[in-house]
Amino acid sequence: MARGTPTHPDTAAGSDDRPANYGQSGHGLRGNYERMRADYTVDQDHGAYGAEDQDRWRRLYERQIDLVPGRACDEYIDTLNGLDYAGGIPRFETVTAQLEVATGWRLVAVPGLVPDLVFFDHLANRRFPVTCWLRDEHEFEYIVEPDVFHDFFGHVPMLFTPVFADYMEAYGKGGLKAEGLGSLKWLARLYWYTVEFGLIRTKEGLRNYGAGILSSPSEIDYAIRSPKPRRVEFDLKRIMRSLYRIDAFQETYFVIDDFGQLFEATAPDFTPLYREMEGLEDLAANAALPEDRLIS
Repeated sequence: MARGTPTHPDTAAGSDDRPANYGQSGHGLRGNYERMRADYTVDQDHGAYGAEDQDRWRRLYERQIDLVPGRACDEYIDTLNGLDYAGGIPRFETVTAQLEVATGWRLVAVPGLVPDLVFFDHLANRRFPVTCWLRDEHEFEYIVEPDVFHDFFGHVPMLFTPVFADYMEAYGKGGLKAEGLGSLKWLARLYWYTVEFGLIRTKEGLRNYGAGILSSPSEIDYAIRSPKPRRVEFDLKRIMRSLYRIDAFQETYFVIDDFGQLFEATAPDFTPLYREMEGLEDLAANAALPEDRLIS
């Protein structure tokens, strides 16, 4: 995956807003890029995962699966229950075979972070890049860059939901266009507050659908139950103006009513919106606007 942190420390050290592929430059690239193809894909060498890796995956899965009920949306839970994740690190080809039947998407293995345009091109062609390396033991509680557990557990189940899968394709196409318009920072914020840290309102209450939350052992509860963060009704322009946290739990979450709302709101051409955004100030991650429609 090209962006996103699956977990966060419990204390804040500031706020930041970075381009879609944050972490790629200046921090070094984690992963083996020696055998990648021109599109940054590699073959998953499943045999290279040792017994310790498989054991670590199983422990990560066992911890996280217990947190899903009552916290994740039904679409995510229904799919996750049908995926064979409990036994060890999944094989890309096995999950891809299921995913292609459901929504026509494929999973492609990548060494780690990839350039923005590469990431967008994959999404635009219904290919989701999944990092193939697994975190080390000392990173069990916190990892800076997305690994194979974050991507498989957090992202992949939602790709089985047709309207969300269509949204991801549209996002990829929009990303290719935004890059050419110099508007990537606004689109990156949309990804952050939906795909990574999005909430949905259901008849049972608030639920998580963002991968960054779903793969986190602590934010999965915090996001929907803690009184600390602000939960605001989905507003496209408001999201694009909002900076976000990469070092702590989010201070603001945006809530959709359903995935159709998400797809419809992002379907129009963003070019006029980008022009409008140029004249608007950025908002802090904890900004409180009088016009915000808060969700309790």
